[in-house]
Amino acid sequence: MTSSPRPTPAATPGEDASHRSGRRKVLLAAPRGYCAGVDRAVIAVEKALEQYGAPVYVRHEIVHNKYVVKTLEKKGAIFVDETEEVPEGNIVIFSAHGVAPVVHDEAKRGKLATIDATCPLVTKVHKEAVRYAKEDYDILLIGHEGHEEVIGTSGEAPEHITLVDGPDDVSNVEVRDPDKVVWLSQTTLSVDETMETVDALKGRYPNLLSPPSDDICYATQNRQTAVKQMGAEADLVIVVGSKNSSNSVRLVEVALGAGARDAHLVDYAEEIDEAWLEGVGTVGVTSGASVPEVLVDGVLEWLAARGYEDVETLKAAEESIHFSLPKELRRDLRAEAKAATEG
Repeated sequence: MTSSPRPTPAATPGEDASHRSGRRKVLLAAPRGYCAGVDRAVIAVEKALEQYGAPVYVRHEIVHNKYVVKTLEKKGAIFVDETEEVPEGNIVIFSAHGVAPVVHDEAKRGKLATIDATCPLVTKVHKEAVRYAKEDYDILLIGHEGHEEVIGTSGEAPEHITLVDGPDDVSNVEVRDPDKVVWLSQTTLSVDETMETVDALKGRYPNLLSPPSDDICYATQNRQTAVKQMGAEADLVIVVGSKNSSNSVRLVEVALGAGARDAHLVDYAEEIDEAWLEGVGTVGVTSGASVPEVLVDGVLEWLAARGYEDVETLKAAEESIHFSLPKELRRDLRAEAKAATEG
């Protein structure tokens, strides 16, 4: 139930102008939503269904978003937890989060055709792990225990990798040679917290080597930058995303850290509690990197129906990165196109 209007209070120094005047507005983050890696992975499943017909099996959620998974299931995708669940001779697609080499071996034993939809930025981290393991480095992987991306990267060099789950975990780290240590990270972490962890690690290991380029992906960084700007202006920030989406959860944390009075993660507009709007002049809206725009549109419509019709875009960066489809899919699509022209 919507609360009744309240008298506009007297202005106080530093108070948000829209809140003082009683004007309600929405700050809409840009960029938001799908990153290039998610877009590639979702299209890979859709193209595979078109090319080979249903069912197509997908190991784990292709991306961490309820709506996307349900939509693909309706089209004929079957999501499984383990490779062994896929019947022999079928196609299995590996999710955007990447898999360990042992999973590829499982697919071969099951005589499965594979399509690897691992985000190229995650593949980059895998290659770094392999490279530093070959050079006999101890690899300190900054990330969240149990996350699919961390499991996949760790599987590339399990004898060399130690997981570091944030700054508080640094004191537990042990290495063989403090002069031969490198850090890598999960791609979807909080930039600030990751650098805090790196600084703590460098306090223990001054010669700690950094990866050739930052492992946290461009989309994660851009979305966090936009939310930092938004958090300084918004009373409430609504992040559209699923609870198992690491980058979406981080956006809530970043918003609160940037000064937002309140911030919440929702999958759908229907999950918003009207009580959150009490005394709120400016609402910030953004979405995680695995969220389709239709879900953001739903939130904007919900807010507009409650008086937040004025939408202002807050642009933090331009994104033009595009990744080509997985090579296995490109090969079969090319073969089909060639057969069609020759026929």
